[in-house]
Amino acid sequence: MSENNQQCECGMLYLSATPIGNLEDMTYRSVRILAEADLIAAEDTRHTRKLLSHYDIHTPATSYHEHNKLVKGPELVQKLLDGLTIVCVSDAGLPGISDPGAHLAMLAIEAGIKVSPLPGANAALSALICSGLDTTAFTFYGFLPKSSKKRTELLQRIAASPETLIFYEAPHHLMGTLELLSKYFGQERAMVAARELTKKFEEFCRGTIGEIQEYFQSNEPRGEFVLIVAGCDPQQADSNLAEKQLSPMEAVAKFEAEGMPRKEAMREAAKLLGMSRRDVYQAILQAETVNS
Repeated sequence: MSENNQQCECGMLYLSATPIGNLEDMTYRSVRILAEADLIAAEDTRHTRKLLSHYDIHTPATSYHEHNKLVKGPELVQKLLDGLTIVCVSDAGLPGISDPGAHLAMLAIEAGIKVSPLPGANAALSALICSGLDTTAFTFYGFLPKSSKKRTELLQRIAASPETLIFYEAPHHLMGTLELLSKYFGQERAMVAARELTKKFEEFCRGTIGEIQEYFQSNEPRGEFVLIVAGCDPQQADSNLAEKQLSPMEAVAKFEAEGMPRKEAMREAAKLLGMSRRDVYQAILQAETVNS
């Protein structure tokens, strides 16, 4: 059945991009529909009112964010079913990208409500097209997981990906994230750290992961960052695959040869092979017993 046949005769949900820094980055159509809509669902109404005031828009706004979406989402869907036109906006960029707007869109679609985009500014793609890195194929990951275990699992899984990788990061977490990228992708991998996009102090810091680490050790990170990381070179991917096929004993020996003490070498071997440290330790004990 076609989308139009599935949808009810009710209101419309628009997902509107908003500026990522410069207030002039709004489309004529977005400004018009924001002014004509019945309600604006905003991530932070105080932030959005600055934008609305700039364009002399007086449409009522209600808060819709990560912490109230499970309650507020169904309420907004009911208003849409009652015939209201609602525009969902985030604080910056496209709603639905690392944003609860995606949840509202899913609820509306499930209810048969038409959902339409109002395209515009997006930090990830804006950084990508100015990065100078490959734009043929790329994967957006947004912010890294909060859990250390999940961060490690993600970075291990994508370390050999050939596509360009895109991440978001806050300034106070930047150095920690660069340390992780260096650890799992290598210091020589090309990357770009873009900050303050479209604003007065917009900056693209280009180089290797190691060079960008060094730069921000001397220059305090400021503003919101988009990190664009080059995909893994096929030859490096083959090398990574060969490493993952090492035995626990061989992996520990490899890290010890690089100067690590036994305990640290076992920890790194466990990460490389996707094993627990206990299993690595047991495998080494068994190998040493056999060889003794």
